[in-house]
Amino acid sequence: MEWTGARYADGATVEVRGRIAASPERVWELVSDIGLMPALSAELRSVAWLDGASGPVRGARFTGRSSHPSLGEWETTSYVVECAAPRVFAWAVSDPERPSATWRFTLAAGEDGGTELTQWMRLGPGRSGLSHAIDRMPEKEQKIVFVRLREFERSMTATVDAIKGLAEGTATLPMRQGEGA
Repeated sequence: MEWTGARYADGATVEVRGRIAASPERVWELVSDIGLMPALSAELRSVAWLDGASGPVRGARFTGRSSHPSLGEWETTSYVVECAAPRVFAWAVSDPERPSATWRFTLAAGEDGGTELTQWMRLGPGRSGLSHAIDRMPEKEQKIVFVRLREFERSMTATVDAIKGLAEGTATLPMRQGEGA
């Protein structure tokens, strides 16, 4: 990711892609399983569907609990804003009309039977924990945004790589520190 000088209000985005030697249907099973995501994330600790939902459908809500060394711990409610199996799964964080972030997985079938997986996210336009850091150090806003986007890029690359390994059968779920025998 190159320095762009983006500010939070710019709605900066990050996107990562990967080719997966598995069908879009198999990849969809993984990307639409919110319960899987904490095992693939350094920040996300837990997720749970709300209102009796048991899977992704447009309008469904879920909570996520996260932790970051610099930002602390927090909980958000996300809203599924796009859900079209096996092509797109997207959610808006905190407020579907003015989210603190929007996240999206897009799947495209390849000619070889595989899948091109894209993970994308956009900051804002609603306020987030990052907004509070910017409030404390407004003169460092561009650097704060850049550093956070780089963190997202690394995390998203790891997520896409992990989904690739799971879909292709070359990897198993990683265990978090303190889990296991």
